[in-house]
Amino acid sequence: MEVRTMLGSSLLFFRIVESVGQGVTEFTEGDHVLTVFIGECGKCRQCTSGKSNICEVLGLERRGVMHCDQRTRFSINGEPIYHYCAVSSFSEYTVVHSGCAVKISSVVPLEKVCLLSCGVAAGLGAAWNVADISNGSSVVIFGLGTVGLSVAQGAKLRGASQIIGVDTNPEKGENAKAFGITAFINPHDSKDPIQQVIKNLTDGGADYSFECIGDTGMVTTALQACCDGWGLTVTLGVPKVKPEVTAHYGIFLTGRTLKGSLFGGWKPKSDLPSLVDMYTKKEIQVDEYITHNLPFEDVNKAFNLMREGKCLRCVIHMAK
Repeated sequence: MEVRTMLGSSLLFFRIVESVGQGVTEFTEGDHVLTVFIGECGKCRQCTSGKSNICEVLGLERRGVMHCDQRTRFSINGEPIYHYCAVSSFSEYTVVHSGCAVKISSVVPLEKVCLLSCGVAAGLGAAWNVADISNGSSVVIFGLGTVGLSVAQGAKLRGASQIIGVDTNPEKGENAKAFGITAFINPHDSKDPIQQVIKNLTDGGADYSFECIGDTGMVTTALQACCDGWGLTVTLGVPKVKPEVTAHYGIFLTGRTLKGSLFGGWKPKSDLPSLVDMYTKKEIQVDEYITHNLPFEDVNKAFNLMREGKCLRCVIHMAK
């Protein structure tokens, strides 16, 4: 059940189908697809539950092999080359499981909607599917990269009255307004703990808080910034160190909730086409997250821009 794909003119989780393997009937040569780091088999307990997007068959693959046989499809001089997250986006050709590819319209600009394969979709889904933000609510977002600003957009579209952005990069404050942020806080500018600053701004704590940094210590801070009774914290970031989360049990006794979010709760094959449709109808912002377009030979420059906090999303283009 494999699909061999090649790049179009750009690179970031989108592909054009080059050929299909035995048993694949939903794709044909020339189809435009988004490739996704989690799949959807449509048959396992998780897929059929209506409650989860964590497919038991095509879940997050961290070992660099194909889901079906735990082997790679790449090699150099007989040595295996591993697939990154079942996508291998930095390659001209790749092989993906058919359950990790989503067919989309051929008229949609792939170099734009590729952002729906990861960050933008993850943020929108966290706001809509996981938190289910209500009209008139208060929201605080820790980390104003693409994911955090996509949460902000989702909160704005749901009618949140207060959307507070928290980031240590002062340059992000002004740009964040375009995505819905109504107030910006740089923790370095405050003498008080950031959770106390947020409580003061929100009359006792935010209704919803989102951790979009990948810092488990910040998860605790996000929980403390929520209100008692119904405050909900959603964590989206992937920590590089210290994966354990610690929090005083009293936070939970007072009614606060912590939820995790992977890809915003979206089922790739079932849900991504609707997001693409929203994009074509100009109901969601996507293009605005692309701050740089660079050729593949400058890929290291793209990583440096990301590390330095000077870009949101950089689309890498391969020569035709």
